Amino acid sequence: MTDSGFIAVDGGQLYFEADGSGHPLVLVHAGVANLRQWDPQVPDFAEHYRVIRYDTRGWGQSETEQVEFANRADLATVLDHFGERSAFVLGLSRGGSIALDFALDYPERTDALIVAAGGIGGFETAETPEEEAMWAEVERHEQAHDWAWLADFETHFWVDGPGQPEDRVDPAIRARVHAWILTTYQAEKNEGIPLRLEPPANERLAELRVPTLVMVGDLDERTTQLSCRRLADVVPGARFEAFEGAAHMLNLEQPEKFTRLVLDFLASVAG
Repeated sequence: MTDSGFIAVDGGQLYFEADGSGHPLVLVHAGVANLRQWDPQVPDFAEHYRVIRYDTRGWGQSETEQVEFANRADLATVLDHFGERSAFVLGLSRGGSIALDFALDYPERTDALIVAAGGIGGFETAETPEEEAMWAEVERHEQAHDWAWLADFETHFWVDGPGQPEDRVDPAIRARVHAWILTTYQAEKNEGIPLRLEPPANERLAELRVPTLVMVGDLDERTTQLSCRRLADVVPGARFEAFEGAAHMLNLEQPEKFTRLVLDFLASVAG
């Protein structure tokens, strides 16, 4: 039976769902999703672990006032709510960046780190002229609150992959992610003032001493691929897995492979 509810945080509340029993495994969703992103994995994960997922502030059913906060501290509060000292932590995309920051700021509470298609705070690459023009166009639509355009753009960029045909991915996956993106934009929720990790993660990767798995698709956008390669290269003992023929939403595009790799990795850590 799924346990669900809200966790109070300074200036807001986080919606959560928890399934299964055993060692805790916390799932942090992408910026184009919410905790429903993990629906394909939860049944299998919950056979082995206590699976805890939540909507970050401003997403899904979670709420926040215009206050300063740290996503990594919110994750710690989620663990506190369940009385857990530490956990395996898995994040995808923006969730992967949050998971990485958490592992750096709370190493004693991180038993294993899994980053899927995640960025690294403070890691930057020079943009091509085409990328500069693209992001400038995105910013114009954001300022105009053209949510429909943005949902279409982000679905193509993050689900199909840059330069990929729109029929590459299962239409049901595209429709699901498009709905998540559009709903988030249309809600126009307060997102608060997230505080960055200082020094940023990019300057502290060698500090990590937890078992780490990094996964990325070969059709993902350039900076994400470079970030994941760097993370796997610099973190001592990190394991790297490439997903051939997949873009950003790895757990939706190739759910069987994603689930198997995560469970195999965590079994090796526990063993």
